[in-house]
Amino acid sequence: MQNVIQRELTINASAERIYNAIADAQQVVKWFPEAVSGEYREGGQAIMSFGDIGQSSIYIEAMTPYRYFAYRWVPGSNHFVGDVRTVPNTLVEFRIEELASGGCKVSLTETGFADLPMDIAEVSYGQNCKGWDFMLQRLQQYFSTETK
Repeated sequence: MQNVIQRELTINASAERIYNAIADAQQVVKWFPEAVSGEYREGGQAIMSFGDIGQSSIYIEAMTPYRYFAYRWVPGSNHFVGDVRTVPNTLVEFRIEELASGGCKVSLTETGFADLPMDIAEVSYGQNCKGWDFMLQRLQQYFSTETK
């Protein structure tokens, strides 16, 4: 069973702007979920709404301004709403690294698929591989189309 999804992309923006696009509830809805409710802060629990697709609870593990943002959730189309710390979950991590050439490298890692119940692990892994490709493309487009 695959346990890790890893993606990297380069975004021509400052670490501060990229971090805020991920860690600020008012900005993350411009490229990831349609809405966020609850406590979108370190140690807080929030609900990401994906329109007709459903809602998913997250628990925000860590926020290090301009460098790191991490949360836990139940992956895939399971749309778990509740305290994700009470059930098998995955950890999603965003790392932001400034490049000497300008812009930043953004690394996404999602781990913990092997710890999920076998009946959802493989499906969730496949869904999230495709899902992260799509969402990270949206993040990149957010910076290429936003007003500077």
